[in-house]
This record gives sequence, C-alpha cells and structure tokens, in this order.
Amino acid sequence: MIGNLTAMFICTLIAPPGALEPALVESLRNAWGGGVARWLSPGEAAEFPLPAMPENRWAVWEDLQKLRVDMAVQPEKGRRKTLLLADMDSTITRQECIDELAEVAGVGEAVRAITARAMNGELDFEGALLERVALLKGLPEAAIDRVLAERITLMPGGRALVSTMRAHGAYTALVSGGFTAFTARVAADLGFDEHRANTLLAGGGTLSGEVARPILGREAKVAALEEIAARLGIAEAEALAVGDGANDLGMLGRAGMGVALHAKPVVAAECDLRVNFGDLTALLYLQGYASEEFA
Repeated sequence: MIGNLTAMFICTLIAPPGALEPALVESLRNAWGGGVARWLSPGEAAEFPLPAMPENRWAVWEDLQKLRVDMAVQPEKGRRKTLLLADMDSTITRQECIDELAEVAGVGEAVRAITARAMNGELDFEGALLERVALLKGLPEAAIDRVLAERITLMPGGRALVSTMRAHGAYTALVSGGFTAFTARVAADLGFDEHRANTLLAGGGTLSGEVARPILGREAKVAALEEIAARLGIAEAEALAVGDGANDLGMLGRAGMGVALHAKPVVAAECDLRVNFGDLTALLYLQGYASEEFA
C-alpha cells in the first residue's frame, strides 16, 4: 500500500553497474509519490511501487536516457513470466551472424547494408534474406564454425537470464530469422529449451546460396509464440519476448512483456519497455528478480 492507495504499477530503473545513484532513485520516487524503493542490485537496478501511471513518464524517460539510465513503468501484476522468446542476432549475440559470414565471404559491405535496412523495416524481410544468402554462394561450410569461434560473442547477461527463468519454471525458446547452424550452438551454450531458425542449404561442402523454405521471419516468430504458449497451456500474456529488429515487432506486440533491447529506433518507438544501456539481466530486473536470485 502507498498511503491509502494500492500499488498498481512498478517503476524500474536500470543502469550500467555502479552508475545508478541512490539520490536519483529517491528523487524520482518522491516526485511521483511512490512507495519504498527496493534495490535489486546496488548501483545498478532499483524499483518502487506507484499508485498510477505517471503522465510525464516519457519526458522523464528522455531525461534519464541522457544519464544512461533505462526506466520502465509497467503493471505490477503478472510481471514474472513463464515463457521467454528471444531473438538471437544483436540480442542474445552481439553480432548479426549473416553479416559476419559475409565478411569472411568478402561481401561484408553489401550484406551489412541490406541487413541494416531490413532490421529498420525498410525492406521485406524474406526478400532481404534471400538476397543476402545468395551472396554467400560458394562459401565453404567450414566458415560457419570459424565465424562462431572467432567473430560471434554473447550479449552479457544471457546465461543468467535463461538459467534464472528456467530455475523458476519458465520455458525458453530462441526464435531467430537467422540460421540453425548458429542457433543450435548458441541455444546449447546458454541452455535454451528449444531453438527455431532458417536452414542454410549446402552441397559438396559449400553453401548453395539458398535457404530452406518456409522462411522464418516476422510471422513465424508470432506463430512460435502462439504454438509454444498453446503447447504449454499458458496465455500469451505470460510470455516475455525480446528483440531489436523490425521482424521482432509482431512477437513483441503479442507477448505480455515485449522488450526492445538495444533496438532500432523504429522498433523502440513501438515498445513501452526499452533497454538501451542495460544488458540481458535487465529482463530479470523488469520481472522483479534481485541479483541474489539469479541462477
């Protein structure tokens, strides 16, 4: 309770480790008439209850962004989710895997330009994928292992995110518009329950420049949400989805908690929950997990 009012919302503040000042948390809590602040991780994440959604939250959000602080205000009820749907490229990994393959193939500049436009929603995802894969024709399959070993790094916090949610009974799925050759490795490394992605076709040890149909894009990510939720017998509201590109917008909009992580501006603009400075542990803080609860 806040005074005589029931807390209906939670405000969460997240910053890079050591960058969240207690004075800032208290100042905002006081300005909005919030309840007692709870530190989820000292110097990194805190939350406090609110009786109502603040009318000036986006103005405050913009001010906090200048301080490298992420802020989210969301309903208190039902924050902890039982299903995680995660995009891979530039979300669970720091890189776009197809761009890194293209660099090895010597067509990096051309492919990166197409990727950027596709993720910004300027190009049809399927057409952009086919165009980029065609440029990889003749690349040795062995290049995939080389790229995984030398060019792909994980976004910080991914292991904690997956293991903590699973430890609390959640199901986790890696749902990518990229390729199974990468999602299989990343999913196994981080402990995802399943992974879905496109399949690069090859023959004689080299990539054919083709991808298996049907192509997994925006609608397939929404279908994954529907199918997995139905299989688990849960509502879509119990799902948390995270992504950064235009092809993620469908599942971000349908899930009970859709988080734009280091997302393209066109994507962030469509999402109420935006993480620009935190890492993947921010998704745990948004659910109310304290750092000592991380698995």
